[in-house]
Amino acid sequence: MDKSMMKGVAIGGLAMVVLGAGAVGGYKTFTKPTFADVVAVKEVTQTVVTPREQCENVAVQRQAPVKDQNRIAGTVIGGVAGGLLGSTIGGGSGKTLATVAGAAAGGYAGNQVQKNMQQKDTVTTTEQRCRTVNEKSQKVMGYDVTYRLEGKDGTVRTTFKPGATLPVKDGQVVTTPPAEAKS
Repeated sequence: MDKSMMKGVAIGGLAMVVLGAGAVGGYKTFTKPTFADVVAVKEVTQTVVTPREQCENVAVQRQAPVKDQNRIAGTVIGGVAGGLLGSTIGGGSGKTLATVAGAAAGGYAGNQVQKNMQQKDTVTTTEQRCRTVNEKSQKVMGYDVTYRLEGKDGTVRTTFKPGATLPVKDGQVVTTPPAEAKS
């Protein structure tokens, strides 16, 4: 073989290797996966506390307003009754003493009876009482997604709930929401 033929075979062989390598590289580019299979999806939630005012009507009892603060009516009625009762006892000056003592004791007793009645005299009203209560709720913050790409498992967090697959670009899982999932 002459030199030019050897050069031609070498250059041709080299060209075949370069073209073959390019074809394999191109084939790998065409056969790279465009989707990763979703294996599991778990919601990521956060507890949100929302305060609100809760009101209810409550029956409240209070002492009724007193009309006779000095309890004069009870004292007078008790004194008259005690005087009448005392006048029936004894005779002469003893009768006068018994009438005065009966009037004094009756006046005191009438005063105390009126005092007890006034303390037990109540008025019931309805009042609205309010307080702040905290309501707890769960808010979905995102999703932890386990995926399988080229036989290997990985995990990413997304803001949307994925379907059965996730898109892959340049060998990486895409975590941006698809156009129809954006709101």
